[in-house]
Amino acid sequence: MNSFNPNSKYKTIGEVAKILDLINKKNGLPSTHTIRFWEKEFKQIKPKIFYGKRRYYDENAINILKKIKFLLKDKGMTLNGVKKVLNSENSDIDELYNTSINQKNIIKSKINKIKKMLKEFKN
Repeated sequence: MNSFNPNSKYKTIGEVAKILDLINKKNGLPSTHTIRFWEKEFKQIKPKIFYGKRRYYDENAINILKKIKFLLKDKGMTLNGVKKVLNSENSDIDELYNTSINQKNIIKSKINKIKKMLKEFKN
């Protein structure tokens, strides 16, 4: 079950690392240690353990991991900050996630316009 199967209900830790784009830049292998660390830090992540000590993640766990990665890596939040967001019952993390993606697209568009204007100005 090491190969990526998009139709499988559960994903291995290696598959989840690929989905989250948690790849070690030096050797190109999935950074599964990051997921195991987040698992210890965030009680919301509960992988299923079917065979021995192998972890399997369902869609819900993968979505939580995506949000954790987004808040830590993209938003620059601390572990404690992310814990507060995830533990807050009235927190609308999906809205934050979607708004931030839209803001990134707007910023990219503005940067491209500025680059185009600078290019025209130089000519």
